[in-house]
Order: sequence, then C-alpha cells, then structure tokens
Amino acid sequence: MSQGQLNSPNQAFHSITNDTAPSASSIFNDTTDKGKTEDTSVGSRILCTIFLTYSVIISVGLLGNAILIKVFFKIKSMQTVPNIFITSLAFGDLLLLITCVPVDATRYVADTWLFGRLGCKLLSFIQLTSVGVSVFTLTILSADRYKAIVKPLELPASDAFLKTCAKVGCIWILSMVLAIPEAVFSDLYPFYNPEKNESFEACAPYPVSEKNRQEAHSLLCFLVFYIIPLSVISVYYVLIAKALYKSTIEIPAEEQEHARKQIESRKRVAKTVLVLVGFFAICWLPNHILYLYRSFTYHSSIDSSTLHLLATIFSRALAFSNSCVNPFALYWLSKTFREHFKTQIFCFKYKCPRRPAVTRNLTTGLASATGSTQVSEISVTLLTGYGAKKEED
Repeated sequence: MSQGQLNSPNQAFHSITNDTAPSASSIFNDTTDKGKTEDTSVGSRILCTIFLTYSVIISVGLLGNAILIKVFFKIKSMQTVPNIFITSLAFGDLLLLITCVPVDATRYVADTWLFGRLGCKLLSFIQLTSVGVSVFTLTILSADRYKAIVKPLELPASDAFLKTCAKVGCIWILSMVLAIPEAVFSDLYPFYNPEKNESFEACAPYPVSEKNRQEAHSLLCFLVFYIIPLSVISVYYVLIAKALYKSTIEIPAEEQEHARKQIESRKRVAKTVLVLVGFFAICWLPNHILYLYRSFTYHSSIDSSTLHLLATIFSRALAFSNSCVNPFALYWLSKTFREHFKTQIFCFKYKCPRRPAVTRNLTTGLASATGSTQVSEISVTLLTGYGAKKEED
C-alpha cells in the first residue's frame, strides 16, 4: 500500500535518470549525442513537472490545513463534535505534508536514500501513522453521523467534547501502534536495476527478494487501511440513507418542524463526511493498486519502463494531494466555514485590526447590564459583520 510503496524508492525513475540527467539508452535506447540531448530535455521537463506538482501540494495543503485548525481553535461556534474529528484529520495531513512529501520529492534526483537508517524508520512510521489517522477518523466520523441522524432530537451530552477528544486520542494511538512494525522492519535494502546492470540502496519495508513478505505486506495494508474501513463506512452510509428516508415519514406532527431542521443540519454534515471519504478513496486507490502490482511482480528486479514511471508519479501525487483537499471540500460544502475561511485569508493578506478596548467594554457592559447574551451577540454582529452561528456545518 501507500506506506510500503511510498517508502520504497522510485525505482522506475532511477532507470531513466542519473542524478538529474536522463540516460538516452534507458529511455529510447539511442546512443547518439542528439538522442542524449533530447532525453536530457525530456528528463528535465519531467523533473520540473514533479517539483512544481509537489510544491503546489505542500503550499496549498499547509495553507488550507493551518487555516482549518486556526478556525477550529479560534471560533467557539466551530468547536462541534464533527469538527473535532476534521481538525484531527488536518493535523495528520500537516504531519504528512511537512515530513514525507518533501522527502519523497528528493527520490527523483538521487539514486539512493539520503536520510540514513534512522530517517527511513522514522519517516515510515510517520507516514503510516498519518494514513491510519485519516482512514480511521473517517470511519469513526461516519459512525458518529449515523448516530446523530438516527436520533436527531437527542441533545448532546455535557461531556461530548471530552469524549470526542478521547476518541481522537485513541485513533492516534491505534494508528501509531499499527505503524510500529513498519518502523521496525523498514531498512535500507539493495535494489537491482537491469537497465543499468547495477544496484542501489533504498528505504523499504522488506528486501525485494522476499516474495512472501512483499505479497503479505501489500495485501494486509490494502485490507487494514483501505478495504475494511471503507466497507464499514459504506455500511454506515447505507444505514444513514435508510434512517433519513424513514425519518421523513415517521416524524410526529407536533415535532415535525424542529426535527426536520435538525435532520437537514445533520444531513449537511453527513454529506460533508461522505465527500471527504470519497476523496480519500479516489486519491489512495491508484497507490494501493500500484503497490500490489509491485509486490506481486518485483521478485528479482524492478520495472524500469517509462509507463511505470508515469504511473508512479501520478499515484504518489494523487495520494499526497488528499492531504490538501479536505479544507477546500469544507469551503465548498459549509457556508459557515467558508465565511470564517475568508476572514482568516483576509487576516493573512491584511493584518486584522484589533477591536478597541472601548468597544469591547461597551459590548460587555451591554450584556451584563441586561443579563442577556442576545444583546452581546447583536453587538458583535454589528461590529464584525457576522454573528457566531451555532451550526454543526
């Protein structure tokens, strides 16, 4: 899967590159000076495309996830149960973007692993932890949305925030526990390139010669970090669809208006979660398929074809892009988040003015004098341009 495949070297690129200059004989089997010049130009264009793509993924991902986290901690009305899980997703994505994505980019310009044995083990651990946090959080979030929709009139418990934080902590612990074997077994192993008739050392969870370990590792990762969680999520969403259909028929007349508002609100959140799950499934599937292909075919040497190189670049870039799409999916789906997101972008571009002390005192005085929080909210609305909405989306 992602972990093992992304921890292994980009073997295909090594077959057509020597440092940053491609070998003509490796791509077109042409030994002329003209052919070498053309192939060098092709290799340079590929490298520029790779680094541009990775730079966009890192920049957009860091900006989007940082704003998402800032909105969650700064805006009290955004500190809802689903947003706790989504913020945890953002932390996992930031971890991947800061550590694994830049390291992966270096493999296209170096024939060997640059970060030592400790770096190999640490980065393998971080990457698998991040993937685990993403898929397990989405699974628990789907279960939470099912419960919210099945019981739309049930008020949240007073300790719901703490319980949700505890669930998030358990998800991180489980992901780290499952990543420990990856860190233990990942090491620097030799790989053979038949095109150049030479070997190079790379970070991988097993030697390329151990056929059984390759196949078992890829199948186990595919099941634990993709098939099983997505199957559980699918079951929850089938149950959610049934519950929503049933609720529209069986709501008592005296409770219809209130219940329908609750259901519509929670339907929006369920839709948001479904979109996040869809992005995860689409972004990581090619990477899983490529890793399975490698595990069942790399028994003595590597696939050095240009097609395999292009598939590798595409699958890795798509997998990493999952770490930057979630904030923008929320921007698209949630009006409340969109307003706060725009506000934070404005604050980055132009330093936000702080409210004068006299204004804050006036607002506080109005609220305390009347004993009503409504006056305070009206004052804030007039001063800032929007109210603090208590919405789940």
